[in-house]
Amino acid sequence: MNKKAAVGALVAVLLLTVLVSTVAMTEWNTSYDTPQEIPFTGEDADEDVFQSSLNYNLLETYGPVLLVLSILMFGAIIGGVCVAREEVEQDDTN
Repeated sequence: MNKKAAVGALVAVLLLTVLVSTVAMTEWNTSYDTPQEIPFTGEDADEDVFQSSLNYNLLETYGPVLLVLSILMFGAIIGGVCVAREEVEQDDTN
């Protein structure tokens, strides 16, 4: 195993560890048994964002999970570009 592959495997294991720990530490709200209306604005609202709103739940409650997933997806896109570039370089040498 060359040095580049070892570093790649180490980074992959590190990212997988961060993903699993983030998902394990997130407090998933499973108290909703039935679908509920999500209020975005209201006349009697004291705050700009309701704690039961979709925006609050996505960004405040599940923000760390979304951040890790977005980093992993960005890495997958970069990896796909690198693999595609290597295939083109191999075809040109023949």
